[in-house]
Amino acid sequence: MSDAARRLVETWSDRVGAGVDAGLGVAGEALGLAGGVLRAVASPGGVRGVAVEAAWLAARTVLYPWGVAEERVKPEGHYRTDHLSPRRRGLLVSALDAAGTPIVLVHGIGDNRSAFAVLSGALRRRGFGSVHAVNYSVLTALTGDVRRSAALLGEHVERICAETGSDRVHVVGHSLGGLIARYYVQRLDGDARVRTLITLGTPHGGTLAAYLLPTALTRQLRPGSDLLAELAEPSRPCRTRFVVVWSEMDQVIVPQRNARLEHPALVVEEHRIRDSGHLSLSVDTRTLHLVVTAITRSDDGGVHPIVPVREGFS
Repeated sequence: MSDAARRLVETWSDRVGAGVDAGLGVAGEALGLAGGVLRAVASPGGVRGVAVEAAWLAARTVLYPWGVAEERVKPEGHYRTDHLSPRRRGLLVSALDAAGTPIVLVHGIGDNRSAFAVLSGALRRRGFGSVHAVNYSVLTALTGDVRRSAALLGEHVERICAETGSDRVHVVGHSLGGLIARYYVQRLDGDARVRTLITLGTPHGGTLAAYLLPTALTRQLRPGSDLLAELAEPSRPCRTRFVVVWSEMDQVIVPQRNARLEHPALVVEEHRIRDSGHLSLSVDTRTLHLVVTAITRSDDGGVHPIVPVREGFS
């Protein structure tokens, strides 16, 4: 064999070897992540979580047609208490501003406002009189853009503020909805309107699942995308307080830790749930508790830095 041929073979072998090593590295990480999910599923809470995820998926199929229609903004009489239950009356008395501040719910990819059928009802029963679920196009997965959707969210928030007379809102975003809301807050000056942003299973660091669908939107959701790099850039301090909820059993955000959020300009409070599936994060009773707690103490004026994840949180 000539020297040239030998060098060609050696170069080809080196490249193949490097590719195999990289592939093994990715496969090893994937196996490690899968092992973590399997451990979560194998726990008693995980078994319950799988059952809840399946049940909520079935319920969502039934509720989806109901959620297609846009929800009308209905300013309510927040300051009348004679018709309220004791629980709702108690919230008005103890946290009047929290009860009257509108809550905007932003759903995930391929969903509509029916994703929040349980959460919105639970919030209203607890005394929050102004809860509004936003719909965006079902074609977003194919033709959507996070930046454009964020601008549209801003217009919707302005309409809600105008029709309710409120200066600020709270936002709860599930999955893609949380990323859209974050872009609005962080890059479009939405922090002037959004007092608290709560994200549920949001791919702040991207998700490998986005490689399954090659569209303009899903390319924005891949780790290292231009959109995510833009959000990671240095920025002025943000006035919105972030509350981030993520699950170790999330089957859509891969790796699951990419639903966490760290940025020097953002005030972030983080909560981990061990055994909730991606879809059922919005119906988990622990999520409801976190949402209510975050909203009712949003006016305490304190600074809440990133809260370390507690090992025993479940």
